[in-house]
Amino acid sequence: MKYSVVVLDLDGTFLNSSKQVSERNLAAVLSCYSKGMKIIIATARPPRAVRWFLPGELMEIGSFVYYNGAQVVCEKSNVEFYESISLSITSEILEYGLHQNPEIELTMEFRDEWFSLRELDYSNMMNVKANPIVKSLEELKQYEATKILISGFDQVQDLYIKFGQQVNILVTDNNQLIQIMPLNASKERAVTRLCNIYNISMDSVIIFGDDHNDLGLFKTTGYSIAMGNAINELKEIADEVTESNDQDGVAIILERLCG
Repeated sequence: MKYSVVVLDLDGTFLNSSKQVSERNLAAVLSCYSKGMKIIIATARPPRAVRWFLPGELMEIGSFVYYNGAQVVCEKSNVEFYESISLSITSEILEYGLHQNPEIELTMEFRDEWFSLRELDYSNMMNVKANPIVKSLEELKQYEATKILISGFDQVQDLYIKFGQQVNILVTDNNQLIQIMPLNASKERAVTRLCNIYNISMDSVIIFGDDHNDLGLFKTTGYSIAMGNAINELKEIADEVTESNDQDGVAIILERLCG
């Protein structure tokens, strides 16, 4: 078989709009795995959210790139590595964002824990089962952030200028969400590192994605598939465009390539 690895983004890709894995998508991925292919889930989500959304059989067979590459786990291969933003830079970013706009929604992830400065209800907007734990600014500054999330901040270019050499900044979700990760954290770096461990060439990797945080993987893997609902920047560089995440776009391709 030409391809050895399937890499799946979750939101807008493998999950439908109801944040579920369809029976057809699940069957297609399990079929690829049964033929000897490795399955990598590469998402901006934290580990707890992936456990909420994915069926147990996928959790047992997959490797996982969380937080856009800041944390990687493959229990079957006893692999785990982790990146974080230093205390000083975490503090600077928090202070800068709040100084520019005290009303921004600012939350922070730290090794599968989620914190915020004030009480926020994300249960519907982000399809989560628990809201962030409220902590003071001084408490937040005691953590080396895994990821910082900012909404309601329109000075993104200034953020790039001030911190772009120190952290990895991505704008996703229709330009509504700023995701700030450690400088060396990206989906493409994490997947490359996993493939090196597996002794598998990136040319034999199939990637499915829909948003800006998938651009790097589209440029480094063997075959890239943009979802029908993907951003235009992905569609323009993709090897193929499939149906949307609500029309089993992942399964349509895998049934043809791996069936």
